[in-house]
Amino acid sequence: MVWEILKGISIPFLGTAVGASFVFFLRGGLNKTLQRILTGFAAGVMVAASVWSLLIPAMDQSEPMGKLAFLPAAVGFLVGIAFLLAIDKIVPHLHAGGQKEGLKSGLKKTTMLVFAVAIHNLPEGMAVGALYAGILSGNAAVSLSGALALSIGIALQNLPEGAIISLPLAAEGEKKGKAFALGVLSGIVEPIGALITILLSQLFVPALPYLLAFAAGAMIYVVVEELIPEASEGEHSNIGTIAFAIGFTLMMVLDVALG
Repeated sequence: MVWEILKGISIPFLGTAVGASFVFFLRGGLNKTLQRILTGFAAGVMVAASVWSLLIPAMDQSEPMGKLAFLPAAVGFLVGIAFLLAIDKIVPHLHAGGQKEGLKSGLKKTTMLVFAVAIHNLPEGMAVGALYAGILSGNAAVSLSGALALSIGIALQNLPEGAIISLPLAAEGEKKGKAFALGVLSGIVEPIGALITILLSQLFVPALPYLLAFAAGAMIYVVVEELIPEASEGEHSNIGTIAFAIGFTLMMVLDVALG
């Protein structure tokens, strides 16, 4: 089980590393059509996971509360949304097309970009960690296949994120090795966030429903604020929509049929 957990929480980080490695093979940016497909697919996976793998298990685990079983899920979900809203107010972040917005800062552009991507990777790492925490706690509503599917979906989303950092840096004259390292660095927060979530859930078992729902709220925020606009931009935006539907269906099937 320990190996399964380590593998699962490492997959999203590997997605970032693979995306950053594009700096060694590509001269220009990532193909826009491919980026929309990956982003739409990841968005579908994350939305389905938020419902079947996070919110429903959170409510199932709160069944002893009777008619108030929804309360931990509702509170955790809204806190997750509020957390990302607060982050977006104080930290620069990526929007559609890789454009950056945020508060003016004395930090170097490179540092700001790495920090922005890293801080937005945190809730994704927490979501993966929350699922594996549920498995460790014996929650029958959380499946190993569902956790693995979510890890893979997030890894696909991280491919363009890693490339968004490394490719522009190389184009501006930065050494490819350093550009790659900075791209990889932006993803290290995901396994760290996952491990912290697992640790917290083991120390405070009653908090698990809140952690599951918190991760769902944070992921839904990322999907609506970041991924859907990216998947829909430009011509032939229906490609992103189709990829979303495929990702959603695949995650739903894996979580329900194989759970």
